[in-house]
Formats: sequence, structure tokens, C-alpha cells
Amino acid sequence: MTHIIIRKSARELTLHHEDQLLVFPIALGFCPVGHKQREGDGKTPEGEYYVCTRNPESNHHLALGLSYPNIRDAEQALMEKAITDVQYGQIISAQQRGKRPPWDTPLGGFIMIHGGGTEGDWTQGCIAIEDKQMDPLWATCPLGTKVTILP
Repeated sequence: MTHIIIRKSARELTLHHEDQLLVFPIALGFCPVGHKQREGDGKTPEGEYYVCTRNPESNHHLALGLSYPNIRDAEQALMEKAITDVQYGQIISAQQRGKRPPWDTPLGGFIMIHGGGTEGDWTQGCIAIEDKQMDPLWATCPLGTKVTILP
């Protein structure tokens, strides 16, 4: 089973695939400490996600889209009245079906693992790695691949 673990504080991505273990340095959002809560906050989310899209024509070499916001994110946002009941339902439905949640709510979205380099924390909330290191991720991470993002 393939699993990606991202450790934000260590600035590393670990790919567990069959008997392989690969570790790559990463860059994060421009405001990396803490969990993403709003569009434009520059934070990289924390929690359990899965690969929900694959973009071979990304502006940053290749990109694997993550299922942010997840159910936990949606529940918290609904309690805070940051999203509507309809948006909450759309996020829950997408998660239950293993699909891409809506990326146009106040929580933001479009969180990707992509190439583009690891020089400083420069993304809008995505996880960036070197282009050449994106190739093994692309080759081994189909839709549904589990991604754990730790503080």
C-alpha cells in the first residue's frame, strides 16, 4: 500500500511504496505554521487526506491534488459558521465517495503536491518538491493514495 507522510516541521515528505522508502525535502505555504483554515491564509493543511486529482500539465511540472478540505475541516468550519450547510454537505459527499471536495468554499482548496523547487516556503499552501523528485511520486501514487500531513 502506498502512503505519503508529510512532516511540516521537518520539511520532509516520505513516500512509502511496497518495500521502498523515499524521503524528499519540501517547501510549504508562505505561512506554514498551523493548520489551513481559510482561503489565502498561506498555510498548508494538517490531517488525513488522499490524492483526488492528478495534473500532468501543471505549471509546476506534475501535480497530485489533495482532498482538502476533509470532513474534520468541514465540521470545524460549519461550527464556526465559515461555510454553509450546502457547502458542508458537498464536502461530506465528496469525501464519502472518495472524490475531490469543492475547492471554492471559504476554506480554500486546490492543495497540491507539485514540483517547482524547495527554496524557502513559497506556495499558497501546497507542498512543493524538486521536479525530478516528483517523478517517482507521479509513478506510484494513483487516485486514492493516502496522504498524512503532520505539524
